[in-house]
Amino acid sequence: MPPVDSTIERLRDLPRSELAEEIESIVLEKFRVVLLMDDAEDLPVDVSYFDLGLTSLRLTEIRQSLEQLLDLSINVNVLFNEPTIAHLVDHLTQAIQEA
Repeated sequence: MPPVDSTIERLRDLPRSELAEEIESIVLEKFRVVLLMDDAEDLPVDVSYFDLGLTSLRLTEIRQSLEQLLDLSINVNVLFNEPTIAHLVDHLTQAIQEA
């Protein structure tokens, strides 16, 4: 795995549409691992992660992993107020562009 610095620098240089695609890919990978899903299984991005079977403890693990990988802080309210992967991806994309 590349160092965090090179990952985040690479992401910051991408246009918004490509950045959103990269962030979605990263987030989906994290959620699939925690939900014990393989790459072939469909993971809807517009369904609440709690409806998908995610617990708050697992969500906290995902949050910490994403914070470390993307070198930014994710407000807990972002995760619980609009709990879908699509909203999380939008938030992270915007946060990286503003950083």
